[in-house]
Amino acid sequence: MGASKKNAKATKKFEQKHLSGVLERRKAVAKIKQKQQIKEKKQAKRAKDDEFFKGADGTVKRPANKKPGTQGTEMSVDDFFKGGFEILDKGAPTENGKTAALGKRKRGEANAREETSDQSDGSDVDVSDNEEDVVTDSEAGFSDEEDEEDLGMSKNAMAALAEKDPEFYKFLKENDPEALDFDENASLDEVDELSGSDEEDEQPKKKQKKGKKAQEEEEVDDSAHELTKAMVAKWEKALNETKSLKAAKQTVIAFRCAAHLNEEDEENPQRYSIKNPEVFHNILMVALKLIPEVLNHHLPVKESAAGRAYVQTETKKFKTLSNLIKSFAASIIRLLGTLSDDATVKLTLNALQPLLPYLLSFRKLLKVLIKTIVAFWSQPASSDSTRITAFLVIRRLTVVSDKGVREAVLKAAYRGLFDNSKHTNHNTIQGINLMKNSAAELWGLDETLGYTTAFTSIRQLAIHLRNSIINNKQVHNVYNWQFVHALDFWSCVLSEHCSPLKEAEAGKGSQLKLLIYPLVQVTLGVLRLIPTAIYFPLRFQLIRSLLRLSRATDTYIPLASCLLEVLSSAEMKKAPKQSTLKPLDFAVAYKAPKSYLRTRVYQDGVGEQVVELLSEFFVLWAKSIAFPEFSLPVVISLKRWLKEARKRSTGNKNGKLAGSLVLLVQKLEANAKFIEERRAKVEFAPKDRAQVEGFLKDLEVERTPLGAFAVGQRKLREERRRVVEEARKAEEGKRREEEREALEGGRGSDDEGGEEEEDEMDVDEEELEADEEEEEGEDEEEMESE
Repeated sequence: MGASKKNAKATKKFEQKHLSGVLERRKAVAKIKQKQQIKEKKQAKRAKDDEFFKGADGTVKRPANKKPGTQGTEMSVDDFFKGGFEILDKGAPTENGKTAALGKRKRGEANAREETSDQSDGSDVDVSDNEEDVVTDSEAGFSDEEDEEDLGMSKNAMAALAEKDPEFYKFLKENDPEALDFDENASLDEVDELSGSDEEDEQPKKKQKKGKKAQEEEEVDDSAHELTKAMVAKWEKALNETKSLKAAKQTVIAFRCAAHLNEEDEENPQRYSIKNPEVFHNILMVALKLIPEVLNHHLPVKESAAGRAYVQTETKKFKTLSNLIKSFAASIIRLLGTLSDDATVKLTLNALQPLLPYLLSFRKLLKVLIKTIVAFWSQPASSDSTRITAFLVIRRLTVVSDKGVREAVLKAAYRGLFDNSKHTNHNTIQGINLMKNSAAELWGLDETLGYTTAFTSIRQLAIHLRNSIINNKQVHNVYNWQFVHALDFWSCVLSEHCSPLKEAEAGKGSQLKLLIYPLVQVTLGVLRLIPTAIYFPLRFQLIRSLLRLSRATDTYIPLASCLLEVLSSAEMKKAPKQSTLKPLDFAVAYKAPKSYLRTRVYQDGVGEQVVELLSEFFVLWAKSIAFPEFSLPVVISLKRWLKEARKRSTGNKNGKLAGSLVLLVQKLEANAKFIEERRAKVEFAPKDRAQVEGFLKDLEVERTPLGAFAVGQRKLREERRRVVEEARKAEEGKRREEEREALEGGRGSDDEGGEEEEDEMDVDEEELEADEEEEEGEDEEEMESE
């Protein structure tokens, strides 16, 4: 102890007297070392320059160090204007007699190169981002400027670059060869050479080389024809029988023409014109089904020891076929933007799965592909089958790719879910739930990367919550559907990958389990941010998320107090007033309209939600040996509320709600008595944790009094929900039929009436916006008063 106290005193003394001086001396020494290193680099560079400028006699003759533009200073103003405006710096003359300056490229040249380049591939830029991805595009790690970057260089741009700036061209060729790849409209002539050699090996006797003149005539004939069924059938036969690369090249070119159908490009005219719908369909089927098979035949996909699929990209064959692969993939991306039929979209998306190992080397093209597939997976207009097909492509890409691509896929998926969950109603809730359940699987494929991205996103949600607590005007950044779905999504992720069954299968604990506590704290903070009756639906949504997490991970989360707060509110203490409003659907609402407050229909709905959630909460611990003590405070609170409700003057006087709560209290007391009877027969003490946790482990929950009650209530709610959904669909179909008949009957007859209706709709929209603004202001006032 004495030695440690002396060390602590010495440390404090050193910090007070000497620490600042030591840090300043270290900074000064670091600056001196930096200057010395810069000086040594300059000397080394000057020595290399001296060797370059050394003459035959050994003397160093350096050129005069004139800055650009000094030639103009040697002339007078009159001579300068008489000579015209010519470029003063003289460079090496080119073939046309013009001078080309070496060195730094000008902005005009860069723009010209960008115009001549196309979007087929680019430099090997890492797809991953380090920004936090919650609300904006920049935070999600994606920007439109990057998507609009050129994906490659055209052949003319390459030739111009090699002629004007050979040093820079050599540097790109050595360090960034992808930047010099051909564009999507490349001629793919290199494939013919490879195709000729391969077909000679396969059929040495039958294959005869064509003369150069014959090949040129064939290309001239192909350049202006209309695509026919016979041509497509011929290519299909060659692809099936011999896996011909020449036929693959022609098929890809025709497929590119089909993808760019009805698009006119004077600079790059398409080789084939397609006028027959059957030919269009045939070329799509042949290309999407057979091109991946041909690529796999010539460049087989191999599997590593870790189960990763890969293609050998160092071979000459891959470098030759890379333009064909990129052109085919870029055409698929273009085609996906024009399709609307579900069957064709699914076929096109399925054709991408075998291509993914080949596209891992082309990062910019891969980034555009990820964005396109995620759009089909997340957009509300997509059907469930299209969403599932797109998700399978996303999952396959996550499995075969490296860490950078995985991170980009996870961020794109989270951003797609976040952006497309803004509007939640009966028509979109099913698709949003499908997205959440499917995307949750991606975060378990790489738990280390999944933990990083999940931690970043949950932390960003916590920052938004903190800002809302500090500044009341930012409350609506938290109380919206996107924030609710984000919390619910992370609940799905942790519930799926942190369950005891999953951990037992993996043989180790999940890293994501560390995120349960921060997620629960953020959710409880959001839940209690505005404890008013208007946001009771949001509270119920978040409690359901926490119940799912508690059920899947066997984690106790104190939720009974959150539900008792609802019963203790002014909305539930006073007697309700009668109304003719429809019951509020709490599944697709996070905020109750003001017209529902203090009404009988709203109070009945809130009471049903409280009874349901309390029963679902207690049924999680219905077999716990401590259930009698655990449920006692809640039973006392419910009995106290029922006693207050029976008062004639200030009571609630809602018999339906009181009856539901009385039934719940009876089931809780019956379950407590059931546990006490079983607990009286045990012979172990509370300190024996293993036996305590194994108490009634083999007993099914449905056989307990509370479990049987909860199962029966679930069946009743499911039946009621089914009936309501059928009635809603029937009413919606009837309404659409009436609108269609009214539209057909009154088309072209009463334009003035239509204009009046539009004016009325505009007025109604303005009134709704004004009402929403008033509600927001009142919410802020309520929060400040509370």
